[in-house]
Amino acid sequence: MSQAVNSTSLASRFPQLREQNISFAPGAGGMGIGLAVIGAIMVAACAAIGWVGPNDIHARQALAAYHVGVMSVLAMCLGSLFFLLVFHLTQAGWVAPFRRQLENVASFLPIAYLMVWPTIIAEIAVGGRMFRWLADAATGDPLLGRKSFFFFGGSEIGHGHAPFPIFFVIRAVLYGLVWTLLTRRLISLSREQETAVDATPFAKARFTSAWGMLLFALSTAFAAFDWLMSLDYKFFSTMWGVYYFAGSAFSAAALIAIILAVLRLRGKLEGTVTGEHFHDIGKLLFSFTVFWAYISFSQYFLIWYSNIPEETAFFLHRSGKWSWLGVALMFGHFIIPFVVLLFREVKRNPRLLTLVGIWAIAIHVLDMYWIVRPMVYSALPDPPHGPLVGLTDVLGIVGVLLFFAGYLIKKIPSGNLVGLGDPYLLEGLEHKNYV
Repeated sequence: MSQAVNSTSLASRFPQLREQNISFAPGAGGMGIGLAVIGAIMVAACAAIGWVGPNDIHARQALAAYHVGVMSVLAMCLGSLFFLLVFHLTQAGWVAPFRRQLENVASFLPIAYLMVWPTIIAEIAVGGRMFRWLADAATGDPLLGRKSFFFFGGSEIGHGHAPFPIFFVIRAVLYGLVWTLLTRRLISLSREQETAVDATPFAKARFTSAWGMLLFALSTAFAAFDWLMSLDYKFFSTMWGVYYFAGSAFSAAALIAIILAVLRLRGKLEGTVTGEHFHDIGKLLFSFTVFWAYISFSQYFLIWYSNIPEETAFFLHRSGKWSWLGVALMFGHFIIPFVVLLFREVKRNPRLLTLVGIWAIAIHVLDMYWIVRPMVYSALPDPPHGPLVGLTDVLGIVGVLLFFAGYLIKKIPSGNLVGLGDPYLLEGLEHKNYV
């Protein structure tokens, strides 16, 4: 492992590490608070529409819109945590100049996790609007009976009411404990490295990443099973956890590219984060574009080949009026970014990569929408239309995204943009691409 570097001597050797280039003036980022407040107001308005809407479907729509926004943000935070873990494990030096931004995004993960709980609590309280297994537990659906332990533990179903989903809730608590522990531990060790005399904190971070990667993989996969795949409890796919992870890494790479490009436009990180770093971030975005497509097609191919009703129902629910979403994902999530990111000039240009990143995040949100929204209408013969339908989507989804953006705008300028004590910083500053 590289040795810890004295931050004072490093700043004297590398002018790009001067304070004005790697930090903001006190009080910067105040706009983030206003943006977060606007986002919270939009979410509250979405909830109000669901509460006072003319029928039950508006409550479902409001909850589904909020859930789409939360699962989209949660994915970006989980993807950032994944990159922190893997970069510590592989001792990747090129990421040192922007490791702090990965930590800033990952620091929102405990909050994003807590934002899932309103959906869980609301669903349990009303007996299941999106999570149909809560509603069908009252009638004792035979297929649910085969999976009831996964949700309800040892409680019996089919007695006129749904038992409390104890095992489902226990797992949800465990996910939060794992994610909070990993993010707090890695961020704490990174801050400790700032004043350390050697690289011991980063050695501890690497050790944490070794066992943390296993817990991350299991918790992310099962959270995707619980909070997305169980919207249709009769459907099952062993690839679902990897599908959600692929979208997480894809959207996280896009978000980091946007953050670094904006910082460069603000006159920060000049000579610290260069075209070489953007090039490699572009490669990551390209890689997970292909990986998402590979997992998505593999899942579809296995469902098509086996032709099991419980599996094919997933695509039947998303046919008809939802078919355009599937086509949009094929082009927007794979074909378009794949072709654009083939060009070296795009990956090395912060402005162009920012445009690709914005597109990637938008299409990632559309992916979550494609998963969640059709299930709101799955039991309705004639889905409703009208202005409230689109309004709840805008308020619920955009509101959550604005709240997340506001947090980042406030969080990023609150400290140094670069970890000066990072033992890999020298290697990162001298990073060159040869491919």
